[in-house]
Amino acid sequence: MNLDAYIRQRLQSRKVLVMTHVIAGFPSLEANWQMLELMAQAGVDLVELQMPFSEPMADGPTFARANQQAIAGGLKLEQYFGLMERAAGIFPFPLLMMGYYNTVFRLGHGLFCTQLQARGGVGFILPDLPVEEYGDLFAHSARCELSPIMLMAPTNTDARLAHIGRHARGMVYAVARKGVTGSKTELEAGIYDFVARCRKATDLPLGLGFGLRQGEDIRRLQGQVEVAIVGSALLESWEREGREGYRKLLQELCAGRE
Repeated sequence: MNLDAYIRQRLQSRKVLVMTHVIAGFPSLEANWQMLELMAQAGVDLVELQMPFSEPMADGPTFARANQQAIAGGLKLEQYFGLMERAAGIFPFPLLMMGYYNTVFRLGHGLFCTQLQARGGVGFILPDLPVEEYGDLFAHSARCELSPIMLMAPTNTDARLAHIGRHARGMVYAVARKGVTGSKTELEAGIYDFVARCRKATDLPLGLGFGLRQGEDIRRLQGQVEVAIVGSALLESWEREGREGYRKLLQELCAGRE
């Protein structure tokens, strides 16, 4: 899939897209499926499907705990890919693998890309892998028509942003603030200044994540970025309010696109 083209086509009917996040195996694979069903019903545009890892360095407390519990529950890589393949065959939204480089290293770049493509993934996000360390992962990604999603951070210099932008494909993930996922991000002038810096570094669609929590956050990103990324807030709603609270938050988030 040409992820860039997909995003631009979706933007013809909405002002910003919504990308959500599922941690495979937490609280269970059955619950994951219910989450994905609710996402499809709400009309979510893209989904990150995370492969749990023991040291998820970009994840805040909610996600870190979920990663640990999914691993303790015995989730295996084949189960992860099985969930992705099943979801890709049923749901309309594209699926991105989110995870950490250890998984890719263990499989090998070629096999990882081949498996991800075969199971229906359209790209991947590896927050702990610097662009300089990708090596032939770029070539394998291109061969399998996968988008390696690069992260841009507020701490990056303009030269660094430009370097990242030259290697990005599909879209760019702009990290809204320093630190890890979870804590609420205040959408203020500094964020929009950072987005403007990212714009100078790439022509690809920008997604903004880390700390978006409600429909109003999505509305405030209209005209600023192409994709609003929400993760921790959804998982917290599932734990706090169950399926119905999760459904309501999804509807609120998706309503913010219009």
